[in-house]
Amino acid sequence: MTSLMRLVVASLLLITPAFAAPAVSIPIEEFKLPNGLRVIVHTDRKAPIVAVNIWYHVGSKNEPLGRSGFAHLFEHLMFQGSENHKGEFFEPFELVGATDQNGTTNTDRTNYFQNVPTTALDTALWMESDRMGHLLGAIDQAALDEQRGVVQNEKRQSENQPYGRAFELIFAAVYGEKHPYNHTVIGSMNDLNAAQVDDVKNWFKSWYGPNNAVLVLAGDIDLTTAKQKVAKYFGDIAPTATVKKLPAQIATRTKTTRESFVDAVPQTRIYRVWNVPGAGTDNADRLDMMAFVLGGARSSRLDRRLLHKDKSVDSITAFNYSNELGGLFIIQADVKQGGDAAAVEKAIDEELAALLAKGPSKEELAQAKTLLSAEFIRGVERIGGFGGKADVLAGCAVFTGKANCYERSLKVTAGTTAAQLQALGKKYLKKGDHVLTVTPGARTPAVEKPAVANLPPTKVAPADKKLKTSPSEVDRTKGVPMPTDFPALAFPKLQRATLPNGLKVVLAERRGLPLVQMSLEVQGAGFSSDPSTKPGLANFTMGMLDEGAGPYNALALGDKVESLGARLRVGATLDTAILSLSAITPNLDPSLAVLADVLLRPTMDATELERTRASWLAGIRQEKARPDSIARRVASGLLFFAGHPYAPPASGTEASISALKREDAVAWVKDRLRPDRATLIVVGDITLAELQPKLVAALGDWKAPSTQAAMPRPVAVK
Repeated sequence: MTSLMRLVVASLLLITPAFAAPAVSIPIEEFKLPNGLRVIVHTDRKAPIVAVNIWYHVGSKNEPLGRSGFAHLFEHLMFQGSENHKGEFFEPFELVGATDQNGTTNTDRTNYFQNVPTTALDTALWMESDRMGHLLGAIDQAALDEQRGVVQNEKRQSENQPYGRAFELIFAAVYGEKHPYNHTVIGSMNDLNAAQVDDVKNWFKSWYGPNNAVLVLAGDIDLTTAKQKVAKYFGDIAPTATVKKLPAQIATRTKTTRESFVDAVPQTRIYRVWNVPGAGTDNADRLDMMAFVLGGARSSRLDRRLLHKDKSVDSITAFNYSNELGGLFIIQADVKQGGDAAAVEKAIDEELAALLAKGPSKEELAQAKTLLSAEFIRGVERIGGFGGKADVLAGCAVFTGKANCYERSLKVTAGTTAAQLQALGKKYLKKGDHVLTVTPGARTPAVEKPAVANLPPTKVAPADKKLKTSPSEVDRTKGVPMPTDFPALAFPKLQRATLPNGLKVVLAERRGLPLVQMSLEVQGAGFSSDPSTKPGLANFTMGMLDEGAGPYNALALGDKVESLGARLRVGATLDTAILSLSAITPNLDPSLAVLADVLLRPTMDATELERTRASWLAGIRQEKARPDSIARRVASGLLFFAGHPYAPPASGTEASISALKREDAVAWVKDRLRPDRATLIVVGDITLAELQPKLVAALGDWKAPSTQAAMPRPVAVK
């Protein structure tokens, strides 16, 4: 049994007060080039691909006064070609079939990542090394002006979204003017306008050297190959000055402060924010648990009180936003249109006070441990992308110096007591919050600080003399090395079966982690099945399936799913209804039982239906306030003529949703969700012989109705 499997079995099989401490390890080997580049290698031969993930330890916190937005600006510039590759950075990767490719900047780091076929690893390493070591010759006034314009347009788009300025105001309020987090990552218009080519180049020389970076290679790769290839492409890149790590700066506050602004939004939103310890600390992991208990789950305390009991909000959540120097604990609530924001605040106060007075219950604590551990496992099932193995290893290495810091995090989560969470909450969440209220109306214009006058030129510290370069035999004038062949793909064997009720089953066995992923897809049950007078019926009804089923009301159902470490999702597409289940193999039977309840025995409780309807209507109003979702609502009607099944918006209209009756939803489930039109796709740690009897036991009672519901008919485009 692998260490990852031991983790899940130990920590997720059963929820007990004595939660088993997980023992997980993503095996790595690492080395460092003479120029300071740290390289971490994880071998995973399941597929002939390699995740290439490089993190530079620079973000907006490193920007000096008057030069906000430089880190994010450079993220853009580094995608625009280098000295030896004049085209867009993405172009060679599109030719080799790269996936999960992106680049991001936050307060503390800039990262670039992609998954490439094994034979295209040279392509990726050449490209990454060329923009690390050979970029400045490609940056001129035209390139700067172009990307400055792109970033400024991105800033305008962000600020013109509903609630788009909220976090700019929050960061400015909770961090003092001299704190590195006082400004946003995207920067100010005035600072971006003031950027000069020499300033930009000096910024790059200061921060983007090999000794301020970590490169992770995960997948179909070994240490010997990694050493040879990385030294070949990166060894000749000159080091920069060694960057000193900034100390933690939590910026703890002692008094409540308040702020409000008016925005073009459909309803009032409340943010409550506390300054808390940052990423990589035991307390940050525990605050993740506190956020889960308070407002991070469907059955959390804030959901129970404000969403289900008081019905005073359309949505509410709590989350711990961790950064390197310090974090923010945030509660966000969307007050029902025309509702009492003060009453919502009072209810939040009462629920938080109750949690701090007695701490979380035994069940809440166990549920938080189970779900947080399960989500980590689901992430590291992948080698790349956000939350994948390469991402986890790089983040640990950059922020803590230890690539295996996730082991400490998992142990802290497993070993945390209710008393520890209670004490932590009392320390950080009793005082010093900032309350930002956004109310509907004519948008308050943004007012930027004036540009800083007479800025001194940026200086570049001397390179670290202890670090050296190695000669390179790479002739970059020949351009990007491209693969001449691609590895043969070995797809898992698909096994098929049909249950007595007509349900088709397709299984792809995948060993390595004790997880089973299922997607039940029912044809003829998508948006296109909606009657012309009831647009949104399919989507709304699917959304009701997990609002109470079998013996569970909505809250109890959420509790049950989360206690099993499972993930249950319901929804609809244009042509298909989908129920998906992610379950831990040892808990597959009870997880399947819950899926069966949701599919076969939804209660469609009248009270829950009205609560869901109210939130749904609020969602439509939110759609109508956002430019991108306005476009989506309009586009379908323009692309398809009136009367076409694809023309109405997926969420329906305010009139159609307001008119829906419980009988409509019940009849739709009976007519549309039928096994003879369904296929269950399963991937994971199970054989067909093991799976079939489990499915018969859970879904054997699912029968097709005697009448044939009409399938949506193809309609010619006029």
